Amino acid sequence: MRTPYRILWIFLAALALAHTSIAQEAAHVWTVAELFTRNIGTTQQQRTQFPPHKIVGNVYYVGTESLSAFLVVTPAGNILIDSTYEVNVPVIQDSFAKLGFKFSDIKIVLGSHAHGDHQEADAMVAEMTGARVMAMAEDLPALQTMRTPSGKARPMYQVLHDGDEVKLGGTTLVAHLTPGHTRGCTTWTMKTQEGGKSYDIAIIGSMGVNNGTRLWANGAMTPIGEEYVRGFKAMHAIHADVPLGSHPAMHGLAEKYARLKAGSATNPYIDPKGYETEVNIEETAFKMELENQQKAAPAVR
Repeated sequence: MRTPYRILWIFLAALALAHTSIAQEAAHVWTVAELFTRNIGTTQQQRTQFPPHKIVGNVYYVGTESLSAFLVVTPAGNILIDSTYEVNVPVIQDSFAKLGFKFSDIKIVLGSHAHGDHQEADAMVAEMTGARVMAMAEDLPALQTMRTPSGKARPMYQVLHDGDEVKLGGTTLVAHLTPGHTRGCTTWTMKTQEGGKSYDIAIIGSMGVNNGTRLWANGAMTPIGEEYVRGFKAMHAIHADVPLGSHPAMHGLAEKYARLKAGSATNPYIDPKGYETEVNIEETAFKMELENQQKAAPAVR
């Protein structure tokens, strides 16, 4: 949060030049390990504020350089998607303030999936704002056993199921169960309007394969492997004009923000091809890992 914006501009410009476009990335066959490194970043990147800004319509970015947090603004209060780590709450608060919004106006807290880097601070935010906290049923066991630096008890989650709608102030978000990365990994979709046009937004929970996950054993796909297959099927059924992700690298945040600030004639976040590109990148990595495990598995007799 203390990084001077002048220095951050240099960082952004360099990053935009160094990174290939989303389309070019698709030409590279990413491994599971490479995607993990791309997404997670360094500890410093996980804690350093990315310039808060409007993405499109009533959706804003309030996260860090490698951990996404999204603000959805409505007349009846606001929605926060992904609280990230407890240590980042002051960073998110400052992002709200820089955008002219009140942190206390958060009415609902949602999450992408039950990992600490995305939902550790759920209880802290709920305590500070009085917001309702909601999560997919399949992720509740992991969320309820999650430990936090503050030692706060986990919040009372309102249980969601695949296809459930979360409504506030005329905005509707739809929860899509896209399992694999966690049992209840959730991809959120919503519509927003800008310039007289309506856009479909998808916030990808994550479909990356966790380190050490067994996708194949005893001559067959494991239950978690089957969950990934169902997750990718659900992902392909979603349409998105504006693809976003639980990690900024999943939607090319640095590159698109640099273009936005450079005065792009069109909103770079409006990227219909980018959604399927990212889904295909992650699915290809999954299939590669599955194939590697099949080859390495002992013959079943």
